[in-house]
Amino acid sequence: MTATTLDAKTALVLIDLQKGITGLPCVHPTAEIVERGARLAAAFRARDLPVVLVNVTGGAPGRTEAGMPGGTLPADWAELVPDLDRQPADILVTKQQWGAFHGTGLDLELRRRGVTQVVFAGIATSIGVESSARAAHEHGYHVTIATDAVTDMDEAAHRNSLEKIFPRLGETDTTDAIVKLLG
Repeated sequence: MTATTLDAKTALVLIDLQKGITGLPCVHPTAEIVERGARLAAAFRARDLPVVLVNVTGGAPGRTEAGMPGGTLPADWAELVPDLDRQPADILVTKQQWGAFHGTGLDLELRRRGVTQVVFAGIATSIGVESSARAAHEHGYHVTIATDAVTDMDEAAHRNSLEKIFPRLGETDTTDAIVKLLG
């Protein structure tokens, strides 16, 4: 599917483009994902549209079969990558679980700005991006995913999100197409 339009009040939400996550082995080179995320952020900023930078510093409690990775994380693990060129007007959301809405002030920040649509990019497609996109859809936002600005550690999970889940939550398109829709 291709994205048809962007609302006048659209926000960009970049998921987990932080040092610890971009250092993980992914399906696509994370440098390319960061570059496209940075290009989207610059385009949104140039049009005075909100840019939300999300990082993760913890995990939801509870037992899982996969378990939680052990060990101590490096001190800079949660730092956003500098290529994003964080600006004072950007909204920073720090989350403790997969999705950017649960337990954070993201919905309130977006509603205060009159946002009706959200464009997502980041890592990991099937975890943080999908969880956040599902919540945005459930909160009543129009959702768009930049398909070439997301990646995952698992190819099958990445493909499932792109092909099966995202078309049910909103529209999908490339970074270039989304920037073009911004006008």
